[in-house]
Amino acid sequence: MRLLETINNPNDIKNIDPSQYHELAKEIREFLIKKVSATGGHLASNLGVVELTMALHLFLDMPKDKLVWDVGHQAYTHKLLTGRREEFDSLRQFEGLSGFPKISESPCDAFNTGHSSTSISVATGIAKARDLKGEKFKVVAVIGDGALSGGLAYEALNNAGNLKSNMIIVLNDNKMSISENVGAMAGYLGKLRTSSKYTGIKMKVEESLRKVPTVGPRIIKSLKTSKDSVKSLVIPGMFFENMGITYIGPIDGHNIGIIMNALNAAAQSNNPVLVHVITKKGKGYKPAEQDPSKFHAIGPFNKKTGEGIKGSEKFRTYTEVFSEKIVELARKDSRILGISAAMADGTGLTKFSKLFPDRFFDVGIAEEHAVTFAAGLASQGFHPYVAIYSTFLQRAYDQIVHDVALSGLPVTFCIDRAGIVGNDGETHQGIFDISYLSHVPGLVAMAPKNAHELEQMLEFANTLEQPSSIRYPRGKATEKLTEFDAPIEKGKAEIIVPSDEFIVFAVGRMVKVMYEISLKLASEGINLGVVNVRFISPMDTDMIDKAASTASCIFSCEENVNRGSYGEALGSYLMEHGYKGRFMNLALPDDYMVQGSPNDVRDSIGFDPDSLYNDIMEAVKTVFGKKS
Repeated sequence: MRLLETINNPNDIKNIDPSQYHELAKEIREFLIKKVSATGGHLASNLGVVELTMALHLFLDMPKDKLVWDVGHQAYTHKLLTGRREEFDSLRQFEGLSGFPKISESPCDAFNTGHSSTSISVATGIAKARDLKGEKFKVVAVIGDGALSGGLAYEALNNAGNLKSNMIIVLNDNKMSISENVGAMAGYLGKLRTSSKYTGIKMKVEESLRKVPTVGPRIIKSLKTSKDSVKSLVIPGMFFENMGITYIGPIDGHNIGIIMNALNAAAQSNNPVLVHVITKKGKGYKPAEQDPSKFHAIGPFNKKTGEGIKGSEKFRTYTEVFSEKIVELARKDSRILGISAAMADGTGLTKFSKLFPDRFFDVGIAEEHAVTFAAGLASQGFHPYVAIYSTFLQRAYDQIVHDVALSGLPVTFCIDRAGIVGNDGETHQGIFDISYLSHVPGLVAMAPKNAHELEQMLEFANTLEQPSSIRYPRGKATEKLTEFDAPIEKGKAEIIVPSDEFIVFAVGRMVKVMYEISLKLASEGINLGVVNVRFISPMDTDMIDKAASTASCIFSCEENVNRGSYGEALGSYLMEHGYKGRFMNLALPDDYMVQGSPNDVRDSIGFDPDSLYNDIMEAVKTVFGKKS
């Protein structure tokens, strides 16, 4: 029997003989490569923390002790060691095993995670709650070096230093977030990685000074209380020490014995302790070691070659459309800048960064800073295009309102992965951006119906002297409906199918869906008009007034939650202006969307084309019934 097959419950790893740890680590890597090659998922990050996770599970008593993962995409080994091996065939699938920690899935998952830089804050709260309740258990937060570029991590470190009780922060340092890390903290950690010769210097200096009669102890006391910059340069980890957090490291993150020694030492402290471990992202699988960015999050692939398994159909994605167009615009206008928050490749800014290195800025995992940094640039005559996934832009709401919109600055937010995204689940669905952007005064919010319209909107945004946003979905860019190509005018919608009696106002990707439903209804003698909203804000009230003057039933349709949606605003406008017909808002339910393929998720909530057709047909029948 393979060693991994003997681990079926939390803490079973403690039954493994230490001489077999290396073999278990090998089996875990083989298992992860096999399963992720079939389902897709986060591979490189998980391969890099196998030994670290094993050491943590040997150190902790699960689920009594609390282990908080930052982001959580690296928790696959944790799931294996807590008895979820048999569920891995369903990884990230609809109603299957989540790709992130999930408290509803196991009591060993201490907290729901999915976004970066949160673990220290969570662990600090858990540790303080433990103390307030007089309980005794260990609390460990695991955070990557890339996540330390997020401001929330520093707010948490600042608070943790005053905790005056034990918690352990494991800094998993692999020089990567998704792309290679950037910024001052990355540079600081780089110096620590090369300072191993100094790790014992503090102890050696003290030992030598203690031998000096009379003055030796006084010198030791002076050194310990000194905040001299020389000390900070010589002794590793002084950044953390000066915040009141004991520093241990850097140590080999692939040596279980060394990690265990560090964790046991850290547990003896009465204060927070940071254990700095060095790991290799993608370890044990050559393709992932050579290209960890590619294997950070990957679809199904050939495990022998590492090459992705793709269908025969070739198509452009919306991300690729954005990538090509922003480069075209930047060639013509030197004011255009590109800004990414550690997602240059994912958002399509990699080509821009290579062609215009002086006009591209990757600020790391720091969405709030990305937005305010863009505001500063815009205040001096530049036009930044800030490309961030919908789910991550949520983190910068105050900066959008206060630093960009309040001053009316020309910053364009390119919102990738808008709408239902899929297998990453609740934490990654882009279903709130219309709600948190459409009501911001002075911000022009747009959504294209197809690839060509995205290009037009990117160009149009550059003509605005005010903030704007463009939301577009993940995946294949629609090339259809190009015959409908009315010039883009601020706040003006576009008629796709004319009608006087039944009209749907559709947003973004839903325009194509509604157009196809209108064709199906037309074959049954029902004329459903389709309006391409284009501008979520400002609304085209002239178009709405015209529709309300004749239509018996008006619909809206968008892939955003109902509360705060375009449809909610449209319904309010119609009511305030005395519309007497029926109105129906076809939006997502006010809930979190589960994991699964986008189509599986839509089917599960009745937002697939057939269900939407039935909803419209029922409303149409009601109107006909009233007339008969």
